[in-house]
Amino acid sequence: MNDTKLAGTLRKEDFGSAGARRVLASGRIPAVIYGKIEPMHITVDAIDFQNKLRSISESTLLTIKVGRKNHLVLMKDVQENVLLGKVLHVDFYEVTKGEILRANVSIVLEGNPEGIKFGGVLEQIAYEVEVECLPQDLPRNIVVDVSHLGLNESIHMGAIELPTGVKALIPDDTTIASVVSIREEVLEPEVDETDLDEDGADEGAEDEDASSDDE
Repeated sequence: MNDTKLAGTLRKEDFGSAGARRVLASGRIPAVIYGKIEPMHITVDAIDFQNKLRSISESTLLTIKVGRKNHLVLMKDVQENVLLGKVLHVDFYEVTKGEILRANVSIVLEGNPEGIKFGGVLEQIAYEVEVECLPQDLPRNIVVDVSHLGLNESIHMGAIELPTGVKALIPDDTTIASVVSIREEVLEPEVDETDLDEDGADEGAEDEDASSDDE
């Protein structure tokens, strides 16, 4: 289980867009923890969160301490100002140890396929998979070894060994990656029949002109 820790402060007032701007101006980020009876509005330190954001995905378990209580959560949505490079708001979803959860986990390909030696190119078809497991069994990613793939061969979900306690929620025949040929076929240029007709007509006209001149 991967577990990142954050410190949160309960936000009891000053809501709305104006309040959010004041929170951001103070160096913190407004956030909400869902999953319980009522949403919990909190703030987290902007610098601390943005530094850790690089290593956080939808399958990263986070522990947010608010007061004396720890909340085990998954990050569900992040609102960002891309131009300024700032996070504006975060949604977290609280999970409970011992209860099955569903999450999307990234697929990471590993190895150099054999088929590349024969002019093939590796194509990744699926980049993530939805899984079902206990919070403590949730993997950061799923590594798929593609080194054995030959030219025009594929690997499917059913052939991938998942960590203990993790179940994939997509069909076994789902293609994850393939090695495809990139040989270019040489095609003869297409001939426009209209051009042929016109050329034929012109040639006929030229022949008639030549006959007239002979006479």
